[in-house]
Amino acid sequence: METSYATGLVWFRRDLRALDHAALYHALTRCQQVHCVFVFDTQILAPLPRADRRVAFIQEALLELDAQLRSLSTHAAGGLIVLHAESTDALPALAQALQIDALFANHDDEPKALERDTTVRSRLAQAGIAMHTFKDHTVLERNEVLTQSGTPYSVFTPYKNAWLRKIDASHLQSYPTERYACRLAPRPPAYARPVPTVQDIGFEQSAQAKIQLPGGSSGAQQLLEDFLQRIGRYEETRNFPAVKGPSYLSVHLRFGTVSPRLLARTAHALAQQGNPGAATWLNELIWRDFYFQILYHHPHVAQQSFKPAYDAIAWEQGDTAEALFQAWCAGQTGYPLVDAAMAQLNQTGYMHNRLRMVVASFLVKDLGIDWRWGERYFAQQLNDFDLAANNGGWQWASSSGCDAQPYFRIFNPVSQSEKFDPEGKFIHRYLPQLAGLHKAALHAPWQARRIELQEAGVALGKNYPHPIVQHEAARRRTLERYSVVKAAAT
Repeated sequence: METSYATGLVWFRRDLRALDHAALYHALTRCQQVHCVFVFDTQILAPLPRADRRVAFIQEALLELDAQLRSLSTHAAGGLIVLHAESTDALPALAQALQIDALFANHDDEPKALERDTTVRSRLAQAGIAMHTFKDHTVLERNEVLTQSGTPYSVFTPYKNAWLRKIDASHLQSYPTERYACRLAPRPPAYARPVPTVQDIGFEQSAQAKIQLPGGSSGAQQLLEDFLQRIGRYEETRNFPAVKGPSYLSVHLRFGTVSPRLLARTAHALAQQGNPGAATWLNELIWRDFYFQILYHHPHVAQQSFKPAYDAIAWEQGDTAEALFQAWCAGQTGYPLVDAAMAQLNQTGYMHNRLRMVVASFLVKDLGIDWRWGERYFAQQLNDFDLAANNGGWQWASSSGCDAQPYFRIFNPVSQSEKFDPEGKFIHRYLPQLAGLHKAALHAPWQARRIELQEAGVALGKNYPHPIVQHEAARRRTLERYSVVKAAAT
């Protein structure tokens, strides 16, 4: 195949795999030789805790990516160049040092990432170096799914229907990077260093920093194979946190250790065969594309409500709001399902999707706290934190986003507990102090008889808190709080 450039450089970011990789494929098919780089960006890393699970996950994925590239390469000195610097400085400098003609990367549509890429593109252009970017993190993106009038969708169901009409084999096919891997270049001696440890870049290696899932591309494949054995029951099991229902692939999608095309191709084929669980799971993958195109077309959602009227809501403020928020963060609200969910998040960096909706509704509509507070806390804690999906989920829960639940729909944390953790297995797992309580008493301990609490060893206000808010009273306050939205619509 005829090439366009002598030397290319592939910049890995949120796409930490060597197979079915758009930018790597285009570089290999257009360049005579290709170098590969990942940058631990100091600007991104600076605010993170020193025992961040995500940094450990990335480092593990890079070890496997480096091994994949060396295996695919015909050179003993093949592999991944890993830098620890600011991307906007390091990439142009590396490109000139390697005398490359073009940089290849995959799209990242978060506002700060777009700013970063604009700076890198400008600095490369000053040196006469081209920059090419490609779709890889989603199946359909940006302007690929538009209304008949050419505008982006803001309601999910018509978006999903248009997505399903548009999708075909060309969108789902894999990029055969291995076919052209002979063009992977040997690393120059100055860059032929092993992937740094987390300690090398100023982080801690600890049990708390390790994600409790298999890592790298091989880990993603392992999880996918396991999920496919039970995908047919996904619709039935996905809402019950004590059941092994989800795929647990969200962190792999976030960091690109699995191809979204592979997942969508697999789900789409099974759905067409009549597999109900696969159809539901494909729906979740389409939601993911939907939120990314919302962020791309409406970047203001990163700071503001999608629906401007919702920014007029008067949220709780001051010491009271701070105390309520801290109780929520610590899983000390007195509502067991909420507290168990927050314990899961704080201990593991993961939270079941049904519980994300429950705790978000509780923070916003029971405690009256601005959804942005919860969004920021999830951003700090979630292994799979992705701005588009996290923002979309929080705005959905607060009713301020596109296609969100109506503001008057307020989850009852007790009935949610009774419905989705009826035996209390999930609550028992994360709140062992309540292990002696059963059924109704477990879902609402403050309603239990004194003898039940005593026999279970539960002392409200001592080893488990009283409810910090009464749901029915909170519901009334929320409807009053949201009245400004109703007034704006009339």
